[in-house]
Order: sequence, then C-alpha cells, then structure tokens
Amino acid sequence: MAIEHDYFGLLESGPDGSIFWSENVEIGDQSVTVDLTAPEQDDVSAAALDVAAGLISGIEDIDRSARNAMVNELSDRTSEVTEYILQQQDAMGDELEELLVDISGDTHIDVIRSLQLMSMTILADEHGGSDPFAVLEYALDPDATDDVLLVNLGSDGEVLSVTSAE
Repeated sequence: MAIEHDYFGLLESGPDGSIFWSENVEIGDQSVTVDLTAPEQDDVSAAALDVAAGLISGIEDIDRSARNAMVNELSDRTSEVTEYILQQQDAMGDELEELLVDISGDTHIDVIRSLQLMSMTILADEHGGSDPFAVLEYALDPDATDDVLLVNLGSDGEVLSVTSAE
C-alpha cells in the first residue's frame, strides 16, 4: 500500500507497514536533513502530511521560533539550554569562540545563534496528539552527535519543550 501526497509524492510502506521519507532542505548556507516517519501507514492522515509539508516549507520560521524558545530558557539557570551552553563552554574552553558566528559579548546568545540545525524529524503519526509532532536537532559542533539540543514541536508548529539528548 502507499499514500500519495502533493508534496511528498508516493509514500510507500515498508514490509512492516511503516513509512519513511527523507530529503535534504537548504536553509541559507546549510543543508538540513528532514525525515518523515511513522511506524504504521494507517496512522498517517492527509492532514498530518499537509501539516508536515507546511513545517518543511516554513522551516526558516520554525528555526527562528525554536531559537527564540532557547533564548527564553536562558532565564532559568537550571534549564537544559543553560546547562548545554555551560557544558560547551567547559568542554571547549577558548576554542568555543572559533565556532561562534558572531561575538556580541553575550556568550549564551552567541552560542544559540551559532547552533546549526542538523535535522528535523517529523513523527507523522503524532498529528493532533500531545506528543511532539516534529523534533529539531541542533548542535554547536556537527561532529559531536551526542552534544545536541532537541526542540520538540506540536502539530501547530509551536515549541513544546527544549531538551538535551543526554
């Protein structure tokens, strides 16, 4: 069986009934891997695919909202964003400045600006539910796959939470 969609084309299910679609999307000068997945094709609605297509098309706005949510977390000294930045400062020391795209004097903001959006994973079967519909993965160093921040989005594109991968 397969699902056909204007944006995604023909989404065929695997032998286990799951669907998977992947593509690289350009944002500015970086390439972001976008994956759409669902364990059961029957759990994916046309509305979910429409929302997913909208998120991908608006990925620059989604990225801006995610970064703003990270900035909002800075007021909480125990937030995962603050802890992530402190961990990066501790681990990299003076080398941190080499990864920053802009040095304004506010290291926390500079780190958030310098994070690279590595991937967006859309969990198409979670449309309309309370669990994340999409997860954005950010890293300061693209080679450090364990040192990432995850921004969880609802079906409406609103940020639900920001967590670290640890």
